[in-house]
Amino acid sequence: MCRIAREEKNIEAGRKREAHKKLTVVILLLCLSILIPVAIVVGSADLRVLEVCKILLKSLPLVGEGFAFSVDPFAQTIILNLRLPRIILSILVGAALSVSGVIFQALFGNPLAEPYVLGTSAGAALGVALAFFFNFSSVPLSAFIGALGATALVYGISRVGKKVPITVLLLSGVALGSLLSAVTSLLMLLHKEEHLKVLIFTMGGFPTGDWSKVTGILPYLCVGAIIVLLYLRDLDLLLLGEEKAHQLGVDLPRLQIILVFSASLLVAAAVSVSGIIGFVGLMAPHFVRLIVGPEHKSLFPLSALAGGVFLLAADTIGRTVFSPLELPVGIITALTGAPFFLYLLRRKRRSGLF
Repeated sequence: MCRIAREEKNIEAGRKREAHKKLTVVILLLCLSILIPVAIVVGSADLRVLEVCKILLKSLPLVGEGFAFSVDPFAQTIILNLRLPRIILSILVGAALSVSGVIFQALFGNPLAEPYVLGTSAGAALGVALAFFFNFSSVPLSAFIGALGATALVYGISRVGKKVPITVLLLSGVALGSLLSAVTSLLMLLHKEEHLKVLIFTMGGFPTGDWSKVTGILPYLCVGAIIVLLYLRDLDLLLLGEEKAHQLGVDLPRLQIILVFSASLLVAAAVSVSGIIGFVGLMAPHFVRLIVGPEHKSLFPLSALAGGVFLLAADTIGRTVFSPLELPVGIITALTGAPFFLYLLRRKRRSGLF
């Protein structure tokens, strides 16, 4: 009887999880469908909703040319060449940072692991700064090398035997991130002609977002996401512990190398176009995990969607609240993410994790 009761309870729990997943998808898509039109309309330039609708209709492929009405070329340039690519860029960057957070949290068995906290973003930013200063042709490649190097260094410093203690991991990430940021600042002082460009970059944001940046990072994001999709089952097995995962056929060293490579690729692509934006990879996966559970088949796509929604909302707030002054989106995410990180840190300490 007890076994039957347990099975019935598990079935009921599974039904609730499925219902939560569907509801989460609906809510996130609803938020996105509201945020995108709002982000198109609002801003320092005063655009009427009717004019925006006309421009969007006129821009539809194949059928747009058939509409007889005319549109304001100035407003058309703002919407099609400035706001739309910026919206898409913020969604893509939010998704990339969120997914990289999911990967790091699974690999390190640590819900506090995140590209910004681990120093991965600072490594990518240093790579981008070096590309600016020395005129490297490939900014994303420089960012990738910096992100991968920083992550590997933090992991190597933190690993004790077969384990990665959470305290050592966080302290190593913070220390290395500070060191890399200091090197970036030093380069800014030594190369004053690039000072302003790098300063804006380190605060994070999309003031120069355009279609070339969208198309430039898409290949990197696609490669990183496809690799992660191939290893979702291994990530689920890793939740059982490294020893149990190894017994079930997971080649842990190989998995770590591949997924650290993938996560670094995602972070590098994001940082190369947005600068340093913190805590997206912490907040979005955490909230999604609370709702749908730790299974990566659901956690991966929903975290990507949640990260995109969160960063689009943060960017829209940053460029409209103090208009015409634009607040860097990195400041918005830090103002919300840092208190959340401290809350999680305190809760984990109370639970005896430290």
